[in-house]
Amino acid sequence: MTITTGDSVTLEYTGRLDDETVFDTSREAVAEEAGLAEAQPDREYTPLTVDVGAQQVIEGMEEGLIGMEAGETTTLTIPPEKAYGERNEENVQEFDTDELREMLGGQTPEEGAYLEAQNGQPGEIIHSGEEVVRVDFNPQLAGETLTFDIEIVDVN
Repeated sequence: MTITTGDSVTLEYTGRLDDETVFDTSREAVAEEAGLAEAQPDREYTPLTVDVGAQQVIEGMEEGLIGMEAGETTTLTIPPEKAYGERNEENVQEFDTDELREMLGGQTPEEGAYLEAQNGQPGEIIHSGEEVVRVDFNPQLAGETLTFDIEIVDVN
């Protein structure tokens, strides 16, 4: 059965960056080899089921699934505009260090730490100074070309 919009598709996947770094996978053995399993010890690595057309995955993956069949494998290369978009400097915001420390319950903001904005958007602290803290609210994979190895397990 050829995949079309509206189908429920179960797939195994491994996502890589241009430098071959694995950033996500549904396969436990790949996660262990890439060191992802240590970072997310409670995660279960199982096939992903998505409804094609429901925007549950990035645009480039949805487009790549259409026309495939159960049992088929492929590699999709997805440019930033069909994934998480380009990096945007407008998504880097500055906060007064004292105000942010107060919002964090007295905790001093540290570079590399993550926080969540009031709208739920995650951000990484990229600079923590005496006066100003800069937080990058760009998606972590913004600006990246992503490569996915896909295996279609089932189509309904």
